[in-house]
Amino acid sequence: MAAVALVAVLILLVNLPFGWWRSGLRKLSLPWFVAVHAPVPLAVGLRYVTGVGFRWATLPLFVAAYVGGQCLGGRLGRRVAAARSAG
Repeated sequence: MAAVALVAVLILLVNLPFGWWRSGLRKLSLPWFVAVHAPVPLAVGLRYVTGVGFRWATLPLFVAAYVGGQCLGGRLGRRVAAARSAG
């Protein structure tokens, strides 16, 4: 169970910079799709390296960590961009 939690946290952290990058891109453009989909092999690799593998029971947690990292990274990116333009 600790390995599953560790992988979920790592997936969230890996997705932060990709969400940040995605926040500054035009929606549905090629770079936007890359920012959304490039971390998928990283997430799969993390599961493989840690020995967690694929289980249907862990899929919702990993998807939530993935989406959460993208959303948090996007939110941070928009806040930083707004702060730079305001100041």
